Amino acid sequence: MTTEDHRGTRMNVQLLGCIELRTAGGDRIPASPAVGLLLAALAWSPNAFVADDELVDRLWEDGSPAHPRNALYTLATRLRKALNPAGTGGAACAVVRRRGGYLLSIDEEAIDVRRFRTRVRRARDAACRGTDEEALRLYEGALAQWRGDPLSGLRTAWADAVRVALGHEWRSALLNCVEVALRLNRHDDYLPQLHRLAALHPLDERVSGLLMLALHRSGRQNEALQCFHRLRFELVRGLGDEPGPELRALHERILRRDERLVTGRPLLDALAWS
Repeated sequence: MTTEDHRGTRMNVQLLGCIELRTAGGDRIPASPAVGLLLAALAWSPNAFVADDELVDRLWEDGSPAHPRNALYTLATRLRKALNPAGTGGAACAVVRRRGGYLLSIDEEAIDVRRFRTRVRRARDAACRGTDEEALRLYEGALAQWRGDPLSGLRTAWADAVRVALGHEWRSALLNCVEVALRLNRHDDYLPQLHRLAALHPLDERVSGLLMLALHRSGRQNEALQCFHRLRFELVRGLGDEPGPELRALHERILRRDERLVTGRPLLDALAWS
């Protein structure tokens, strides 16, 4: 969903990757990098007042210009022009000045972060209802909103904290998506992503458990067992600890070629942490 004014101009604010302003058709609306940074700082808190001092911290931190409020005023003026390129006025997406700060008035579904979170929430609800096909479609739609490192180009402590928080949300959504896909016996579709996650997070037992199960269901029992042993080695070496009981139980069931691991709902029994 995008923002639309009375003349039919549609806009899409992209924060999950390079900061961009685009039309619904995907055409990029020209804006300088500095204007894009202000767009990101305001779009992160849509329809909420953001004080000047907070915006300065979000945009520049210690490297702020000599007159930061004047710089904000200039950027806000340029952002308004970008949001309403024809100069017609009345756009549904607008930068509003209020005493001591600014507000981005916008349909929140025009912002990719909000679309991601809305779809994740709906996907969880669908999974709780047992409608896995719908849940998988929603999870995949949520993950499709991502195009790279969030807030790319914005290097402040605030942006770094946002990236960390969003990274946790993305990882959780992906793993939930994988669990639903495994219930639908679509294990092969997500093996590449699980391999990448396991390489990035070698001590994550949930990631390793899902990878082990996907490999086992793909007829690759030896690789599934090797995955367990690699995780155990890393845990013992790094933490001086063994894998948890859920993963050890899954390992034993793979060794026994437990038929209940082959299809569908037994995944929830095998991975109690889900």
